[in-house]
Amino acid sequence: MDRQLTLKELKEALCLRHSPEVQGKLDGARVAVAGLGGLGSNVALSLARIGVGHLHLIDFDRVDLTNLNRQQYFIRHLGMYKTEALREEILEINPYLDIRTDCIRVTEENLKGLFEEDTIICEAFDVPENKAMLVNGVLECFPEKRLVSASGMAGFDESNLIHTRKVMRNFYLCGDEVSEPEYGRGLMAPRVAVCAGHQANLIVRMILGEE
Repeated sequence: MDRQLTLKELKEALCLRHSPEVQGKLDGARVAVAGLGGLGSNVALSLARIGVGHLHLIDFDRVDLTNLNRQQYFIRHLGMYKTEALREEILEINPYLDIRTDCIRVTEENLKGLFEEDTIICEAFDVPENKAMLVNGVLECFPEKRLVSASGMAGFDESNLIHTRKVMRNFYLCGDEVSEPEYGRGLMAPRVAVCAGHQANLIVRMILGEE
């Protein structure tokens, strides 16, 4: 289809699938995704497809050939900043979504300013130290915001071992909480996507008041 879809057409299609009441809540949601790798790129695309109205994409990295085994990028994106590559993909799904991008490394110093306008924050980093920094920073600076983190999704163990657990008020963890990348059992597309699905589904439940 070459013609540009109108906002009205897209809204009607989403409301037909979800109901106007549900879609109204999704339209108004503000979600930040920090880290746009295997987890974050999958989470962001799921939220875009379901029609979350305001997405904040944060990453400092560029798309690399080794990313293509599990991340939602294509050969045409190689060398692009992940923020711009993912923004391009999302706008092909729905050009009317509000997408804010920050091509920056999250630090203890800039964390408070970065997430000030977001209601739900999805932690999707690869490095454990960076995960801990973001989680601790959000819990300290924004105890009222919802935080969805992840731990344990490497290899090819059973999908059902990946779960969602409430750690404390407003803080949830998705994954098997055990598996770490190692030789022959690295981060692989199917299991990473299962974990990302848990994160995205939990975020939708939060938006709809189910969690």
